[in-house]
Amino acid sequence: MDAKIKEIVSLIKDSNKVVVLTGAGISTESGIPDFRSPETGLWEKIDPMEALSTAVLMNRPEKFYKQGFQLLLGMTDAKPNLTHEILSKMQDDGYISTIVTQNIDNLHQKAGSKNVLEVHGHIRDGYCIKCGKKMPIDHMNEKIKKKEIPPRCEGCNGVVRPSVVMFGDALPPCFDQAWKEVEKCDLLMVMGTSLEVAPVSHLAQISKKIVIINIGKTAYDKKAEVIVNHKASEVLNKIYKELKGRN
Repeated sequence: MDAKIKEIVSLIKDSNKVVVLTGAGISTESGIPDFRSPETGLWEKIDPMEALSTAVLMNRPEKFYKQGFQLLLGMTDAKPNLTHEILSKMQDDGYISTIVTQNIDNLHQKAGSKNVLEVHGHIRDGYCIKCGKKMPIDHMNEKIKKKEIPPRCEGCNGVVRPSVVMFGDALPPCFDQAWKEVEKCDLLMVMGTSLEVAPVSHLAQISKKIVIINIGKTAYDKKAEVIVNHKASEVLNKIYKELKGRN
């Protein structure tokens, strides 16, 4: 693996702009299971079209707040792991510019990262579908505990929903920004994602050069300059030490 680490470090140093794309695989060390891993993935236990879809949210809110919302709440207490911490340091040091994440868990921000594009939304709050007013996720939960399902906006009495991209939703405007960032970058570092979920996976397609760090195979392995099939934290730690000359 050492030769691959040196190759990745060389690619980073030779690039004027590096963008990182992260997926659920980087948060498993924070106790958040990913979605598609055999036997352990969330979708092995829950049908995503039932748990996290706009159809269930709007038509069967009792079911959504019993299953899907509880799934989201389970992520709120998670702590950043070594991967999130090193990415934050790499950003501070100028090695990477932007982090595009499919994760909704807020762990990049908790680790101190800036310029994070959350293309699948986040669990920090919800918003009224009528007036757009935001409501902290904890406040939403208080209402749900009081059997206010769905929770209502205190301004206009509209329905408040989580700020998470669910099945049936369009991607948020920041996806367009992510697209532009990847188009402009010299190197896209993909971490903890199998690149199977469109349209986010198309970011790998438009990138000039791509490095993949993921335990399993991805849909874009053939395009990658370097592939490292190990845990992101171990690989990134080695990359950072090499960048800083701490071998």
